[in-house]
Amino acid sequence: MPGIEENMEAAYDPNSLPSLLPIYYKYIFPYGPFCKWLFYGTTAGSESLFEKREFSFTLQNDIYVRYQSFATQAEFGKELKKMNPCKIDIGAIYSAPPKHRNRVSGGAFKPLTKELVFDIDMTDYDDVRKCCQGADICKKCWTLMSIAIKIINRALKDDFGFKNILWVYSGRRGVHCWVCDEKARALSPHARSSIVEYLSLIQAGNHEKRVSLKDPVHPYIRNCHQVIRSYWDQYAIEDQGFLEEDKDIAKVLKLIPDLDVREKVEKHFAGKNSAERWKKLKEICSAAYESDPKRNRKLRYVSHEIMMEFCFPRLDVNVTKGVNHLLKSPFCVHPKTGRVCVPIDVSKVDEFDPFSVPTISELCIEVERSEMPPEESETQDKETPDAETPSASKKLLSLFRKTSLQNYMKPFDSLLEQLQNDVPAKNLIAQSDLKGDF
Repeated sequence: MPGIEENMEAAYDPNSLPSLLPIYYKYIFPYGPFCKWLFYGTTAGSESLFEKREFSFTLQNDIYVRYQSFATQAEFGKELKKMNPCKIDIGAIYSAPPKHRNRVSGGAFKPLTKELVFDIDMTDYDDVRKCCQGADICKKCWTLMSIAIKIINRALKDDFGFKNILWVYSGRRGVHCWVCDEKARALSPHARSSIVEYLSLIQAGNHEKRVSLKDPVHPYIRNCHQVIRSYWDQYAIEDQGFLEEDKDIAKVLKLIPDLDVREKVEKHFAGKNSAERWKKLKEICSAAYESDPKRNRKLRYVSHEIMMEFCFPRLDVNVTKGVNHLLKSPFCVHPKTGRVCVPIDVSKVDEFDPFSVPTISELCIEVERSEMPPEESETQDKETPDAETPSASKKLLSLFRKTSLQNYMKPFDSLLEQLQNDVPAKNLIAQSDLKGDF
């Protein structure tokens, strides 16, 4: 691995990706934790969940290869180092190993289980964020991802009883959620649809008003409002200035259902800043409701509805519904940004900075500076797919624990610990390279 640092800078250049991926897959990708996750306590053989899992690879020049599957961790690692995919997607666990699907007769080859997944993309907020558009993000609008994570994570735990939840940065402009509980993996498409519909409030389409609340307000919505309200003043008023420009004011005024009240609010906006306008809007709508609650019942939750309109999580429903839908794998490298799809610590979600996530360039430089003996590094590609012993595991240790990627491993390691606690003792994985970091 000579000369890496001499030939590149820490700043990521997309053109360098083909030369960096072999280093990443050879030395950095966390094979041990990754495969331990997807084995779910099963062992290699007929009962292996890993062997029946579909992977897809996106290769150079946008070549897309589906229905990849692997019997062992070593086999998986060997193929990654051979193919060096630009992207890895994870699909369902099928009734047979996907690579052998043509050996299965009739309709016997079918998806059985998969994690309950959610995809939240910043582009779906383009109509309500002023700082950026499209694939661009900044720290100001990233607040929307923090809000979404807090809202969805709480609901999954408290409302549905799930506990093994992994949040992952997409590498560019969004986040992915993997619910790994056994009962979540076994959900039918109908049940998945019901859950994502429960969690969704913003309806598709270009309606002038997409959020309408009425009594009794569901506890889920009340909890969502509490989260959004805690961010609102800083995010909407200070960072976005959502009531500064005329076009923004017009958008907000359309969300007031009573024309007379709308005109009164607009009149009182003159000469005021965003904070003063927001305060006046709430005062006028509240006074109108209290003057005649029956007639003006639609005004009761106007401020709540506006906050929901601007900040409520926007989920890609289709990603969640289908059991056979694939989703980008954790620890992929985004080809545009070079950033790794790292786990997010929900307990510190407000501290997560997408611009501080290590790039593949930075990680490769860190590996170059590591103390790995040259002769040992040269043996890694020579291991066979059958190297399933503790000694082989030690020999195949990757270096991710010695790089800045380790700083993002805590939530993933915690997930593995929780999953292991849920596995019956008779199904615990035997001592193998799944215990290592290869």
